[in-house]
Amino acid sequence: MHTTIESDLVRAGHGDPVALTQCLVRIPSVNPTLAAGGSGERAIAERCAAWLDSWDFTTRLDEIAPGRCNVVATRPGVGPTLLLNGHLDTVGVEGMTVSPFGAELRGDRIYGRGACDMKGGVASLLAAARRLARSGPAPPLVVALTADEEHASLGMEALVRSGIRADLAVVCEPTGLAVMPTHKGFVWVRASFRGRAAHGSRPELGVDAIRHAALYLSALDTLQRELSARPAHELLGRASLHAGTIRGGTAESVYPERCELLLERRTLPGEAPQGVMAELGAVLAGLEERETEVDGTLEMTLERPGTEVSVDSPLVRGLLDAGAAHGVKPVVKGMTAWVDAALLNEAGIPAVCYGPGDIAQAHSADEWIGVDQIGLCANVLETFSRSLVS
Repeated sequence: MHTTIESDLVRAGHGDPVALTQCLVRIPSVNPTLAAGGSGERAIAERCAAWLDSWDFTTRLDEIAPGRCNVVATRPGVGPTLLLNGHLDTVGVEGMTVSPFGAELRGDRIYGRGACDMKGGVASLLAAARRLARSGPAPPLVVALTADEEHASLGMEALVRSGIRADLAVVCEPTGLAVMPTHKGFVWVRASFRGRAAHGSRPELGVDAIRHAALYLSALDTLQRELSARPAHELLGRASLHAGTIRGGTAESVYPERCELLLERRTLPGEAPQGVMAELGAVLAGLEERETEVDGTLEMTLERPGTEVSVDSPLVRGLLDAGAAHGVKPVVKGMTAWVDAALLNEAGIPAVCYGPGDIAQAHSADEWIGVDQIGLCANVLETFSRSLVS
């Protein structure tokens, strides 16, 4: 076993994408915000920084919070600056049916936490970066490996605040080697309702906060139908709204004094959070007119923008052409989940998602990735990067 691990480390140091994936999976990097005892990204960041440093990149490790690290590596070249990005953190391992950090290779699959989301993608971009640094024409490169994508994107936010600059970017999330130039955003909202506590035998004294929350939730059906009737985005479909949690009440025999709904509104590119809050507020105002005892408030707790890059952009067309050169079917899809590419787009760096693996395997109990796609992705990224050299 030790011989296998040692040989994988040697091959990884030479840029082998499969060995890189296995080495990365073996390093726990569970996001500590999501799972108690999670190790964070320091160990995996140090390993990646050491590889990049040995490949003649100018490399730095940025600690954005205790034990939470970004890696930023740069190398000069000719033409537009290309940023290659992946995140280093994973979700937790509870309930997994395979060894979380075993990186077991069975047939043409590597198993383990993060294999698909997204250590396979990180391995692909590292393999491409090593080849580009070793020989041949190459554009200026920025390799940015970030922390905390699975929770609050602290790593990408820190990277953007640092003033990082590039002309275009590829985020190697698992897309099955489809180019994904657009994705939805979201707005999270806390809807709080105040009632009046009273014994269940005294309805004349009580005000039922749970009932009022339920009335509001029911009233939102009208807004959801309206969203469903709006024109669909070509790649993303339609916006949506749902309740994530509901909390309220203390006992069966007590009128509930408080009830809280947590709502999520998935947004399309161009939809502003202020507009979302105005729509939700209009529904609440209408309910309060009909039910005078309703006392509700709305608070936006988090928002992330939906963004898009034109399907006709050189970035999208270039990746499709590079894929075709390696026998990859040209496919353009929308990424329905929110990803860090949005923050790059908001910072003025056109970014698309392109990487190995099926998103259906992300976070799964037996998470795995096919080795063929890891190698193909590395080949496509290399070919695309060299096409940028003027």
